[in-house]
This record gives sequence, structure tokens and C-alpha cells, in this order.
Amino acid sequence: MATLLLPRMILSSSRTPLPPTLLLVLLFQLVRVMITDALTFSYPSFDAAEGITPFGNAYFLDGGIQLTKNQADSSIINSTGAVVYGDPVLLWDKASASVRDSNGGALGLFLRSGANWTAPKRIVAVEFDTFKNPEYNDSSANHIGIDINRIVSVAHRDLNTSIRDGFKLDASISYNSSTENLTVFLSNSSDPKRNWSLSYGVNLRDCLPEKVAVGFSAATGNETETHKILSWDFSSTDLSRRRQKLALGLRLAIAAAVVLLCGLCSMWFIRKYICKKVNSRGMEEDDEEEEDKAIDVLVSDAMQRASGPRRFPYSVLANATNNFAAEGKLGQGGFGEVYTGVLLDPRLEVAIKKISRDSQQGRKEYISEIIIISQLRHRNLVQLIGYCHKKDDLLLVYEFMPNRSLDYHLYNRHKLLAWPERYKIALGLASALLYLHEECKQCVIHRDVKPSNVMLDSEFNAKLGDFGLARLVDHGCDSPATVLMGTRGYMAPEYSHTGKASKESDVYSFGMVILEIACGRKPIEEREEKSEVNLIEWVWELYGKGMCLAAVDERLNLKFDEQQMQRLMIVGLWCAHPADNLRPSIRQVIHVLNCDAPLPKLPCKMPVPIYYPPIVDLYNLASTSSDIYSLTSTSGG
Repeated sequence: MATLLLPRMILSSSRTPLPPTLLLVLLFQLVRVMITDALTFSYPSFDAAEGITPFGNAYFLDGGIQLTKNQADSSIINSTGAVVYGDPVLLWDKASASVRDSNGGALGLFLRSGANWTAPKRIVAVEFDTFKNPEYNDSSANHIGIDINRIVSVAHRDLNTSIRDGFKLDASISYNSSTENLTVFLSNSSDPKRNWSLSYGVNLRDCLPEKVAVGFSAATGNETETHKILSWDFSSTDLSRRRQKLALGLRLAIAAAVVLLCGLCSMWFIRKYICKKVNSRGMEEDDEEEEDKAIDVLVSDAMQRASGPRRFPYSVLANATNNFAAEGKLGQGGFGEVYTGVLLDPRLEVAIKKISRDSQQGRKEYISEIIIISQLRHRNLVQLIGYCHKKDDLLLVYEFMPNRSLDYHLYNRHKLLAWPERYKIALGLASALLYLHEECKQCVIHRDVKPSNVMLDSEFNAKLGDFGLARLVDHGCDSPATVLMGTRGYMAPEYSHTGKASKESDVYSFGMVILEIACGRKPIEEREEKSEVNLIEWVWELYGKGMCLAAVDERLNLKFDEQQMQRLMIVGLWCAHPADNLRPSIRQVIHVLNCDAPLPKLPCKMPVPIYYPPIVDLYNLASTSSDIYSLTSTSGG
């Protein structure tokens, strides 16, 4: 049994990647004492308690255990901490095959491999999660879950309340070996009638080795939270007595004390560990196989829900590209190369993106692309046919686009992209964004809309591709701040400032692309005239003078529909408005481009947005109580 404090949360715009292996490595150095059979302890409070070892940012504070940072003079985002009991638990006995019984609170089990503590290949954990990750089948932003040897919970329950509001909870986890039932029970300390429970049938002997370490951990991730344990009780049965009394049957098994993993629970570390594990040059073949299996765990559920994308053997893709011959190379991207190839069964021309394992961001994009794009089907999206992670590379297989990308045609001196095709491409790209923003089950924020990611089929139909930076967000909800990713010239000013991508930031990128289509030049270009360096500023200045068409691509040689051109350029300015709340939705854009709605009236001079830095209330950060931790959120105007 354990009593714990749930945090009140402040969203932060700062995102710094965590070193996800840190906490794991520390936890895997825990047990260096002799194994005992029975284990019982009680900590009604903590004052540098003997037998408990803190790791990472965890420390003792006011009779409790503060798992993550809680100091006013330093940032408390991206904080990690863990606490473990010094003695290991004998989970089950080889001689009798008995499973230990115990009851207590939070469960945090990390396993021993050989002589050293290493990254777990098997794990049982209970998560108390306040952040929704749709790609891991999280049911809501407030739920409890049971995780067994996988990242995705085998059982979960929504709590139909916010557990981030700073109140105390009592939580316990128990396991009954007779019924093979793992039970989680959570209740409000001040109102015990408010409680939740979750049970799952499992034989822990099949999941875990004899000896396990118990403890708990917490992570703030990229949100500002605190996590505090107020008490911890633990008890387990004596297996030596059971060896003499097997006829009495098997009862109770392991448990651990309760913890609250706010933000992203302890499994968050394992998820991040899988996504960001660095492969050194000397990585052995066994390690590569383990990482392949880890990636399989991440994408398997997405593949079960989706139809179409499949995993290819590496040899099939090597044969399709003539062993990735240089003459079949279509281009070079930020995280890999793209080759053309032909699959034989069935015969199909494809484009294959080859991402190096040495690129941490490339691996993240590989997983994100599979999970997100496998759920999408639209005529204006590039179809993902399959994937492969083997050898030294990660491979994504797409339908082949014979007319390559939009930027290839806009800046190819030997080929002119005619006006009808340009307007058609703008409408097709808008249709793709409408599907992503409004017609999918969850809103998809692309975050990297630009000409090189707009592919063209044989009839110059636009197909948006490259979903490596894309994020899923519930409709009507704000996306969390993220590490700033994107391409200079296409990123909305508020996204650069706050790190929060949105439908509006995608619309801004779209606006820059259609201005590029109309003007035949990039968003930022070195020019003799300083006023022409920045595309949006230059076109807006011409718009104010009533000379918008003076910016049209000269190579068109006046061969364009003047009304369509004017619409495209004014809509481009509208979409790229510096103030995100004054931009149109992509549905409004389509209505205007199709002449179903009038053109907007924009100011003659380009507005200058004002952004206020986020304010953190240091007084409230420092004002804590031994009974309850409270953090007050403040925001700038």
C-alpha cells in the first residue's frame, strides 16, 4: 500500500530530449545482496529511510520521496527519478514452482541478465498515465494500465477524472497466484468512495524470472509536473515454508509498492529507449535482432489495425533495387536516400527510402511514419506499401511517383510546369490537408508541408508524403510542445516561438507552398533587392500596392488564368498571415479556390505579431506542503 500525491500540471513550451537510458541503467545496478525468502517492510513516512536508494533526480523531502525535481531555481521539465528497495524479491521457487504472494502498491520490476543488470527483455509494470499516446493505444490522458513484456497495455481503465489536480491517492497492487490475478486498486484519500480497480489474469511465472527488483520511477517528460510518495508498505510470503506445505496450495505472489508515474509512466522510458537507442559501429548481430524485435513491438498493433502495409524481407528490397545501385538513386533526404525499384510478386514499381540506423531522428521518423500513415487512405496521400528493418538500415516502401516532386518541376530549367497543373496541384494538396485535419478519426498535424514532400503521379495529381514528423492530436485539443522540427521558410512564426504545431501551422506552410507555386521562387532567397529576399513580405508589399501579379513566375510568360492566379496568391497570403487566429481553415481555403466563396480582404501592410514569453510562477513553484503539492499555472497574455 502506498500514499502518493498527484500533480497539478503546467504545460511548458520548452522541449529538450531526455536521455532515456539513464534511469534504466541506474535501475539495473540495484541488487547486490543475498536473496531472502520473505520480504516485508513498512514506511509510513520517509526521512532518508534506510533500505531505500534514490536514483536520478529522486530525493527525500519533508517526510516523503520526491521522485522528480521540485526546485524553483532550476527547470523541472525533463526530470527523471527512481527509488528502489535494497533487497530483491524472490518471485518464485524453481524447486517447488511456487509463486510468492504479496500485496502492496506500485509495481516496478526490472530483471537481471547474467552477472550484470541490463536493459530488460521481460517486464511487468503498472502505469498511472496522464498523457495520451495514441500510437501506443492509450485510451485517454488519465488511465491506469498493465504492461506485460510489451509497450502497449494488455489491460487499461479510464479514470473518468483528472489525476493531475494535486490531490492524494492511495494505490495498491496485489497478485494472487491461486487465481493468477493481478489487481490494481486506486482510491482518493479524502474520499475513499471514489475508487477505481483493474484486474488481469496472468501467470507471472511465465513472464518473469525467479529474482526481481521492486521499485518505482517517474518522469516529467516535456510537461512540468511533480511526483511525491508519502508512504510505502510491502509484504510477501515465505516460499521456504511453502516447500514444506505444497499440499495447502499456492497463494499470493509478488507485488511492489505503489507509485504514481505522472506525465509518461515508467513504461515511457522503455518506449523512448526503443525509439532512441543508439547503435554503435561495433554493435553485435544479436543486438540488432533485439532492436528489430523492439521496433516490431511498436508497429505491430498499427499493422493489425491497418490493411495494406506489410513487412518485406531485406533480400526482396535489395533485389528490387539491384542492391541499391547508384543509378537507381532518386534523391537524398535529411535522414536517408531514396531509390527506385521493381517488386516482382506482384510486379510493381516502387520508391524505397533507406534510413541509416546511425540517425536517431531517422529511427523516430521511421516508426512515426509507419504508425501514422498506415492508418491513412486518401487519393492525395502517398501510399505506404511496406517497410523493413534489417541489417544496418530502416527501409520504407512507397508507391512510385513518376513525376517526382513539386520542387523538381518548379526549379527545373529544362521543364516548365504549366499553369493548369500548378492550380491542380494546389487544390490536391489542400484536399490532402482537409483529410488530415478534419476527416480522420484523429487530427493529423503534418509539420513538414513543403514542395519536396508533395509528390506528383503520372497525371500531375498532388500526393503529400513524408509523415516522419507528423503528430496525432484529438480533434479540438491542443498539441503539446515538441522539439522544433521542420524546414526554414515553411514554419509558422508561432510554432518557432512555442514549439506547438497545429492545424494553423500546417495552413501557414500550405500558404508558403502555394505562393511558391505562383511565384516560382523559394520562401527565402538572396536577392539584390533586400525587399525581395523574403517571399511573404515581398508579395504582401505588392498586394498593398495593388500589384500582386508582378510577383508571378516569369517563366509562365503570362500564360495563366489571371483570376485563378490572383485567388491563389491572396489565399497564400491569407494562409501565411502572421497571426494564427486570423488564418483560414483548410476547408475555407478550398471554398475560395473553387470560387465558392469570396476572396478575403487583407490589410495593405503585413501585420507584425507580438508573442509574449511563457511566465512561470516561481512563488508557487517554491510553495509546497508536506500534505499536498500544488503548482499553479500562469500564462502570458
